[in-house]
Amino acid sequence: MPYQDMFVLFWEQVKESVQEGRFAKLTMAKTIGKPDLKNIFLRPVYSDKGFKVLLKYRYRSRETEDQEEMLTLEEALVVLKPHLRKSFLSVLLFTTTKDIIFKINRKGVGSMTETPPSFHHVTQAKSDLD
Repeated sequence: MPYQDMFVLFWEQVKESVQEGRFAKLTMAKTIGKPDLKNIFLRPVYSDKGFKVLLKYRYRSRETEDQEEMLTLEEALVVLKPHLRKSFLSVLLFTTTKDIIFKINRKGVGSMTETPPSFHHVTQAKSDLD
């Protein structure tokens, strides 16, 4: 299945985990080459105003400061999608019930695998942006 179609199914899992309060973290990893951008993380922020995520860009170079921004889940999707297959080949969803790994192979085919959970409770992100 083309990675775009498989990513739609993966993102449904992300939304479901948020709705059920199981979302712990999302990480884009496995960079292509050696770009300065090392990872992109999403951490949950639950509040009376609704659910948001703290999106964090982590850079390889120590001279480049990590960047953070508070976004809705839909806004985060818009930020993440352009990095698929261009910068990152895998996205890891960590929930309190299972971890889901989305991968793109060299032919552009997407796959998902499930593993036991790495997180057993949700830890909210702390940010200077509040």
